[in-house]
Amino acid sequence: MSFPERLASCASSVEAYLAERLAGGTTELDAALRYAAKGGKRLRAFLVMEGAALFDVPREQSVIAGAAIEALHAYSLVHDDLPCMDDDPLRRGQPTVHVKWDEATAVLVGDALQTLAFELLADPTCHADPAVRIDLVASLAQAAGRRGMVLGQAQDIAAETAATPLDLPSISTLQANKTGALIVWAAEAGGRLGGADIAPLTTYAMALGRAFQIADDILDVEGDAAKAGKRLQKDADAGKATFVSLLGLDGAKAEAKALVDAAEAALAPYGHKADALRAAARFVISREF
Repeated sequence: MSFPERLASCASSVEAYLAERLAGGTTELDAALRYAAKGGKRLRAFLVMEGAALFDVPREQSVIAGAAIEALHAYSLVHDDLPCMDDDPLRRGQPTVHVKWDEATAVLVGDALQTLAFELLADPTCHADPAVRIDLVASLAQAAGRRGMVLGQAQDIAAETAATPLDLPSISTLQANKTGALIVWAAEAGGRLGGADIAPLTTYAMALGRAFQIADDILDVEGDAAKAGKRLQKDADAGKATFVSLLGLDGAKAEAKALVDAAEAALAPYGHKADALRAAARFVISREF
């Protein structure tokens, strides 16, 4: 299959699994949960599933771990869109949860999606070995929490009122936490499921995560809001430093390309089995949304 076909296949599997796990509830919270969990590129799940395929992990296991990272990612988006954070009215071309329902519902939806992620990883169907499940749960908690994504969000909020814009090392640290930590976990998860050395996948994912954020900053300047399905140029409007404002547009594009090259090189130990992950790295800087 081509990369778009493989990405779509992973997305379809994860979408179906999440729909099954969230089916049946009849409350407004249930409806809002299904709404928030639906859609998106499912790139993080793709990284989980293609990483797992390197080590012949059964797809039915990697789908569960992929669904877990997508549930946690969805929680982060719901909370990120709240008025007390970025105050965004659109996500994936649709009204955000707090707009379609209300702020309290959005908070609860985010809470429920976060806990769902750990529920999925703790399920014996994800992996028969409890030690592997504990490792997945603990590593995701670290990636998502006070030393990872949540810290990055706090750093991002602080940057909005900083006396001077952040410099390049500070922006790099912020984004490694806010965006990169979950991407790294996603790429490592397949190796964790397969009981393999995750070092090459970690190197790959660290470069990929930074390239992803640089591409986001480029899209915020050059992108089409209709394709993105969300408001663009927020950072520029807020006067916040970005990779583009610090490196320039051409410099940012060159840095993203160099990072993708580094990500691809890190996959050398896996040979052609990792071609889909190499394609994912190239996709990250060529996407239009």
